Amino acid sequence: MILRELSEAYGVSGNEDDVRSIVRDAVRDHVDTVEIDALGNLLTVKRGTGDDPMRVMVSAHMDEIGLMVVDHDDKGMLKVQAVGGIDARLLPGALLAVGPERIPGVIGIKPIHLTESGEMEKVSKVEDLVIDIGAKGKSEAEEAAPLGTYATFATRYRELGPTVTGKAFDDRAGCAVLVELLRGEPFEFDLHGVFTVQEEVGLRGARVAAYAVDPECAFALEGTISDDIPKEKDGSPTTELGKGPAITLMDRSFIADRRLVRLLTDTADELGIPHQFKQPGVGGTDAGVIHLARDGVPCATVSVPSRYIHSPVAMLNLEDFENTVRLVRESLRRLTRETLE
Repeated sequence: MILRELSEAYGVSGNEDDVRSIVRDAVRDHVDTVEIDALGNLLTVKRGTGDDPMRVMVSAHMDEIGLMVVDHDDKGMLKVQAVGGIDARLLPGALLAVGPERIPGVIGIKPIHLTESGEMEKVSKVEDLVIDIGAKGKSEAEEAAPLGTYATFATRYRELGPTVTGKAFDDRAGCAVLVELLRGEPFEFDLHGVFTVQEEVGLRGARVAAYAVDPECAFALEGTISDDIPKEKDGSPTTELGKGPAITLMDRSFIADRRLVRLLTDTADELGIPHQFKQPGVGGTDAGVIHLARDGVPCATVSVPSRYIHSPVAMLNLEDFENTVRLVRESLRRLTRETLE
């Protein structure tokens, strides 16, 4: 399954090369054109079977959160800064892969035996943590991991019955959905499948790609928050595992086009595809900049719910993944110009 290969690939924002290579190899025989733009986005076109040259963009971002080496200390430790939204509470003790050679590293922490009263309640800032790669000193550390070296979680993909665990399901899950769409039969219109860069640091790749494609409508595919776990306070979860793809009505980056939302929900209801609505106001996706391109683009976002995103290990339900592929594919089959009228 390509989700495994994508999850285990390394691609911190600005360093998406490995992910892009996997995607390109997976879709090149199923699309009509493949292009890499100046920023690193992978843009594909799957020509339609009809006479209408309608341009529909479907996007998913290739990058993941991570760390970048910004200094070295005399003991050979790597000082780092966050690339994207990393929760510093999750870092102490985390196993990392550092640089293109995937050097094993760990973010160390003072042993509990030496921890003083009150320290247990404190969370160290990312800038106050270091990666230990076993270097003997500063010069060895500098040679092994020069300034600008990336590091990410060293997590393997695993199957746990109906669920799977791995890293970077935000947004390798979306990338895997888009790969499946491009491998399938063509639609009536031209499908522009775009795998974007640098979403986690400001939706940068999508801004450039949307301007270039100039779509008449667009769908962003994501791996989104599932917080259906015990909480300190009662409240509706953002999404829940096992209840199908999540359709966004509104988040911090955009308000979904109601016509496209109706298309998605009508398709789901007609075909009996389980689906849910993401609780509004949370997070943001590439749709946040795509809908502002040129003179405006009607957009919708469909996501695969995933527990523990932006952490060393995420979890998703495989039926949710398959139903996301099915919902988006069947909705695209029903999409016409009249949908947007």
